[in-house]
Amino acid sequence: MEQESRLSDRIADTILSMITVEKRFSPGSKLPNENELSEELKVSRTTLREAIRILVTGQILEIRRGRGTFVREDFRQGQPKELSSLAPAAVKIRDLYEMRLIFEPEAAYYAAIRATEEEIQRILALGEEIEERIGRNEDRTEVEQSFHKSIAKATHNEFMNQLMPVIYEGINKGVRLSKAHEEAVRATLVDHKILMDFLKERNGEGARNAMRIHILHAMAQLPME
Repeated sequence: MEQESRLSDRIADTILSMITVEKRFSPGSKLPNENELSEELKVSRTTLREAIRILVTGQILEIRRGRGTFVREDFRQGQPKELSSLAPAAVKIRDLYEMRLIFEPEAAYYAAIRATEEEIQRILALGEEIEERIGRNEDRTEVEQSFHKSIAKATHNEFMNQLMPVIYEGINKGVRLSKAHEEAVRATLVDHKILMDFLKERNGEGARNAMRIHILHAMAQLPME
């Protein structure tokens, strides 16, 4: 029972990250139905209900009878002023990718050695969805954000999560630029596959090097000015 309680705490944290960091749900937004969300998060509906109860108690979510679960209209995220002012900054893409190069290989290393099994499965599922979207020539920006955010979250280092709005800006610009560079898209598929294999194997050094190579590939293949 204690293990299930810890799992529901982690799932509550994941849902909170979807709201505050991934920006998938804003105040007043409705969450996916129970079946969809439990399948996405790879947990039982019982665990999901407990996680939602935790967030309802924390005044983050509310259950509207007959309508579903919603982010509270009055929910406001507290974000450090210094970081929030960086996210929309008009900076060169090279600066953003250099920031990613400093930050993300280490995040991949710590994720490989610290992630729970549920977190690894979520990263892998998101990586597979990116491949599917590329195959269907669909926009993958939101899924790319979730993929890299899930790696950062799996480090279990809260400050890494706070840096994600800055990292997102680099991811968004990279996805937009790669649409006109087929070589960069092919490299993304190969690089992600290698990275996911190392994460699955809990190989921290391998994951660190794979993430570093992934970012260097993008810097070499995309216009950085």
